[in-house]
Amino acid sequence: MTYAEALAASVERLRAADIETPERDARRLLAYAAGLAPDRLTLHLRDAFDAEAALEAALIAREARQPVSQITGTRLFWGRTFRVTPDVLDPRPETETLIAAALEEPFARLLDLGTGSGCIALTLLAERPGATGLATDLSPAALDIARENARKLRIAADFALSDWFDAVTGRFDLILSNPPYIPAADIAGLAPETRDWEPRMALTDEGDGLACYRRIAAGAPSHLVPGGCVMVEVGPGQSEGVAALFRAAGLDAIRIHTDMDGRDRVVSARPKAA
Repeated sequence: MTYAEALAASVERLRAADIETPERDARRLLAYAAGLAPDRLTLHLRDAFDAEAALEAALIAREARQPVSQITGTRLFWGRTFRVTPDVLDPRPETETLIAAALEEPFARLLDLGTGSGCIALTLLAERPGATGLATDLSPAALDIARENARKLRIAADFALSDWFDAVTGRFDLILSNPPYIPAADIAGLAPETRDWEPRMALTDEGDGLACYRRIAAGAPSHLVPGGCVMVEVGPGQSEGVAALFRAAGLDAIRIHTDMDGRDRVVSARPKAA
């Protein structure tokens, strides 16, 4: 069997399993099974394929709706490869809107609340040499993955087990978070890749989807330097509600940032000037 034949068969299996993107997923899984970079797969399509066992295991996992990033163990985010497991949220392209907005800020010290894989904090620290940062999470397993990503990417960062601001001291130029914002009532309707495979505590606050924003809004003013900025990713229809929470907490200069599709994606705010 050649790579081309293995690819064609894999596409058909994933299509039969109602996978939304069978061609793309099949290419990634075939490359993973063969130990190739995905962009090198085309060069081998006429070659004999001999990684049938690894491919079969990957296809079975994908047919069970496990996300490709968990099967391969990696996700590309802002040009860097991050380790991903079922203990962390799969970094989404939409979250790069938060990175772009943050890089407009003149920060030297950042705080990433609910860091998960560490993709937000580590990306910003890599893009802003000389800056320092603290990344927190309530999950010890997630912090282990974030530390592993920091080591592999050779990015210096501090990590702490914390329930939002509970274990955080000091002030920061920039506070960021992509918190659990899916209302508990909406979880059942999510795609199986998200609902069944990603950590529930990273998806929902088990309430209305705004509980974590309330915590962030309450703690941000006392943890920002004068002129600092807090920015958070938001879900559909949440931007105005989050902006109102920030306003009620005494924050000012509230701004809503849209993603590449024109959807409200990030809300930022600053402490009121003295």
